[in-house]
Amino acid sequence: MASLRKQLLFLVVGMLCAALPLQAKEAKMSQMKLISSAFSHSARIPAAFTCDGSDTSPPFAISGVPGEARSLALIMDDPDAPAGTWVHWVLWNIDPATREIAQGGVPHGAEQGMNSWRRKGYGGPCPPSGQHRYYFRLYALSERLNLPSNSTRKELDLAMRGKILAQTELLGLYAHR
Repeated sequence: MASLRKQLLFLVVGMLCAALPLQAKEAKMSQMKLISSAFSHSARIPAAFTCDGSDTSPPFAISGVPGEARSLALIMDDPDAPAGTWVHWVLWNIDPATREIAQGGVPHGAEQGMNSWRRKGYGGPCPPSGQHRYYFRLYALSERLNLPSNSTRKELDLAMRGKILAQTELLGLYAHR
């Protein structure tokens, strides 16, 4: 019986020790932030940043990037699109020292890939009907990515695999009025 207790104790301690790196990673993930002065998390995206306005990207502020990050990537998508997730914007090789992305801007040295309209750059919310959710996901990566400039979100996802140190997201909502 004492032997069984010891085995259980070792098993529990082993499981707790194995979970520590995951918990540390989760804590790191919660420290990185992406915010916008144009809208708050889960709030309506102003029309200026959509196809109903000037269709320019909103401004962003970035904080809490892990010190070991070598680059950042940003993906904006709409999971509510009728044909499946619609990609609005893909950016990678953003300098990890970047603290702001200006309205309508792209950080110096960053690469923009192809969106679901098959064009480079930002394409704002333009839902065919109803309110849609728009996720802006920021990733801190362990290295810069070597991708062609016409890469898609799928290719970016593959290139980031195993290199994500931390991530955060900002959710915006939009419906035509």
